[in-house]
Formats: sequence, C-alpha cells, structure tokens
Amino acid sequence: MKKKSLLLIFITALCVNAFGAGKNIHVADNIELIGLADGFYMHQTIDNIPGFGKVSSNGLLAIKNQKAFMIDSPSSPETTAKLFGYLKDSMNVDLILFTGGHFHVDCIGGMGYLKSAGVKTFLNQRTKAKCNELNLPLPDTTYDRSYFFNFEGIPVECRYLGGGHTADNCVVYFPNQQILFGGCLIKSAASTSPGNLQDAVVGEWKSTVQQIIDLYPSVKIVIPGHGDLGGADLLNHTIALVDQCQKKE
Repeated sequence: MKKKSLLLIFITALCVNAFGAGKNIHVADNIELIGLADGFYMHQTIDNIPGFGKVSSNGLLAIKNQKAFMIDSPSSPETTAKLFGYLKDSMNVDLILFTGGHFHVDCIGGMGYLKSAGVKTFLNQRTKAKCNELNLPLPDTTYDRSYFFNFEGIPVECRYLGGGHTADNCVVYFPNQQILFGGCLIKSAASTSPGNLQDAVVGEWKSTVQQIIDLYPSVKIVIPGHGDLGGADLLNHTIALVDQCQKKE
C-alpha cells in the first residue's frame, strides 16, 4: 500500500512538472486552468455576480515544489473551494499564499474561504482599508507601494502604481517568466470600453498603465481581469479605451 501511495505521488509530481504553455485543465463546469508556462496557469471561472449575471473572471496560479500562490480568487467562496480542492486532491498541490488586485468581489470574493483553509493572505494597504470600510475579510499582512519577494525561488513583484479601475488596483509581475497579472486595470483585446466605472479613477488610469509599460518593456504575457489573455498590446489598448472614454465626457 505504501509503494502504491509513493507511486501515485511520483506520477502526480511528474504531471504537474510537465504542465506548461498550452496545457489546459478542465476543473469543473465553471472552472478552467489555462497553461501559460511551466507551473503557471490562468484560472478562469464563471460566477453569477449580482447586477451583472454570469461573468467569467481571471486569476493566476504560480505552482512550484507542490505549493501554489494565487492572485485573485474566484468570485464566490463555493467556486474558490472547488478550485482549492482540485489543486489539493487532483494535483497534490497545497495553496499556501494569496493576494488580490483590488477590493471587488471578482478579486477577493473567495479570500474568506482561503483564510479559513489556512492560506496566508496579503493585500495592498489601500485594499485593506476598503475591506475595513465594507466589513469584508481582512488580510494577514499588507504592503504599501511595492512588495518584492521569492515564492519557492520564483521572483515576484507586487506594485501599486496609482488609480484606474479602482483607487486600490495593483499588479503582479513575474520577471523570469515575463508574465504580468494586470487584473481589471487592464482590458482584453475584445473590450470596447473601460467597463465598470463605478469605483474608477479615470483621471489616473492612463498614467498608471503607462508606468507599467515603462517598468516592464519585456513583458510577454498580460492577463486582464476578464476575457482572453494577450501580450503587451493590451496595455496600449487599455490606454486607448480610457482615452476614448475621457473624450466622450
């Protein structure tokens, strides 16, 4: 029995290590993992959001040494629990660290569940302030303008560069993989408007995205909060959409 267990763990580890770009995993009817690079997945989920109906949202997973770091959770605790369980039970991966890009439900809607499951959480100070204001679950720790660290040897750069989609929106960059998680600050190629402006800081949006362009000229993969991922062209596309919006005002 012990030999079978060891063999199962070995095979699972091989599968996880073999996952890479173009390797997609169907987790559930409303959850897909889209392979970006070795150990990196965009998680794309579909949830019913009050006022918007069925909405697909994106997050990111970085996996190494059978441990995972999640950026943005699914919108609901239930969907977050499904993804958490799949990682643990089907991929033999422990989700140990989480951050969210801003205070909206499509970023941190599952953070309360993750905290209850023992996942360490951190957010920007501005996001924590909004969580306090709205009586939402609070993170374990916070950062101000930037937070650079290594996750299982993978360099990670978290930055707050200014307002845009919200006053607290942050981005996460993986310099070795040249992957940027832009979240709802960045629009997909199919987007024809900046989208939900209820909490937006439209006057800062273009400047915030321009700082990303200046900081990360070598970025190859850009993940927006909704829709298909793309390349660096999504950054300029976002600036153009915000510019059009401002001209209409």
